[in-house]
Amino acid sequence: MVTRRDFLLSSAAALLAPRVNTAATRPRPTKSQLEWQRDELAIFLHFGVNTFTDREWGDGKEDPKIFLPTDLDARQWTRVARDAGARVLILTAKHHDGFCLWPTKTTNHSVASSPWRGGQGDVVRELVDACRADGLGVGLYLSPWDRNAPSYGDSPRYNDFYCAQLTELLTRYGPLREVWFDGANGEGPNGRHQVYDWPRTWALVRRHQPDAVMFSDAGPDVRWIGNERGVAAETNWATVDPAVVPYPGASGDAVMEMLQHGDPRGTVWRPGETDVSIRPGWFYHPAEDDRAKSVDDLVELYFTSVGRNSKLLLNVPPTRAGRLYERDAANLLAARQRLTSLFANNLAARGVSRWRPTGNRTATLEIALGGTRTIALADLREDVTRGQAVARFTLSGSNGGAWQPLASGTTIGSRRLLRFAPTAVSRVRLSIDDAVAPPAHVSLGLYAGD
Repeated sequence: MVTRRDFLLSSAAALLAPRVNTAATRPRPTKSQLEWQRDELAIFLHFGVNTFTDREWGDGKEDPKIFLPTDLDARQWTRVARDAGARVLILTAKHHDGFCLWPTKTTNHSVASSPWRGGQGDVVRELVDACRADGLGVGLYLSPWDRNAPSYGDSPRYNDFYCAQLTELLTRYGPLREVWFDGANGEGPNGRHQVYDWPRTWALVRRHQPDAVMFSDAGPDVRWIGNERGVAAETNWATVDPAVVPYPGASGDAVMEMLQHGDPRGTVWRPGETDVSIRPGWFYHPAEDDRAKSVDDLVELYFTSVGRNSKLLLNVPPTRAGRLYERDAANLLAARQRLTSLFANNLAARGVSRWRPTGNRTATLEIALGGTRTIALADLREDVTRGQAVARFTLSGSNGGAWQPLASGTTIGSRRLLRFAPTAVSRVRLSIDDAVAPPAHVSLGLYAGD
């Protein structure tokens, strides 16, 4: 059995150390981490037997015959996602009920035992093919908690079983962009006690999908943001102390603080992913058809995730037919159109700018707009290829008189979006008031807003 002590030692030595930047600089993102964050939006697809039982958590006793989507169209999923601005789709290849959406050799509890596609179906394959056709990346979630597997609770035996399933997913379907994990274990105090072998699990991904990023509370590449409301913290560092969250499912105040805020002194780069569902539940439920998030809600989620140095993972569950619900899809597309309109005209693009260090940890950026412009939205971005540095900033504006404050904040990172009252200005000044390293040039976009 893998003990907690063994886990911590092997995890730190075998997995985290290779991802620490050993140069005399702050941690920086890998190429895969940088591409992951620049994607900004991914779509999560919760789909499986729960879709047909109208439940959120299955018990593993479901008859595979209930899985029978009547019109599954993965190209509809990818076209909606692409048009909504997403660049990756992540599928629940297996949820807690243990039902596998691919024809696995490890269990009969899979699509191979369902009447869908005459028992020859493979949802993972159909998603992968659709994503390739529409130029999107693929991500997969394999729940570690399996309520169907007889070996669950026999830790060594189940870990072998789980790794066999994971290996199938990692080797059968071509390149993956993200492999999604959590520490799910809802057995309760009297349930089966399973110790997950995370070092072994993560090593499998590194071996078979070296360019994929891995998500979980503990990364090792990207981290959970600490809630499922779609809200990243306004102070959000992409760097963390890995010792505080050593394994998925760790709990406590210090863990939550690290997930939500990161650590300016953190030794590894592990940016946050903000997950939320477009509906109250994660799986499709007909009773929730009128309770999906509105266009206004979806635009707000963009500001509280992407606009706070995070990435948005938005769950949009397929229906029992196997398609994205029409109103959900329409709201997604309308939200993308509104965001495109908001950021269509950068009023700072033709301005004359000057970046000036004012101290070892301070600097200013001034932009002369060439005339009076009314602004209500600012888009700040650090060059995170050099790390994250800004710890406190102030945005001010002037229309020929004294500088007037428009907005202020703490971290910037990959992207920070600021909204404020519409203000007529001819000049704008961004003051970097504090940083944890000499700040590099921060880009500043200015927009009229709604």
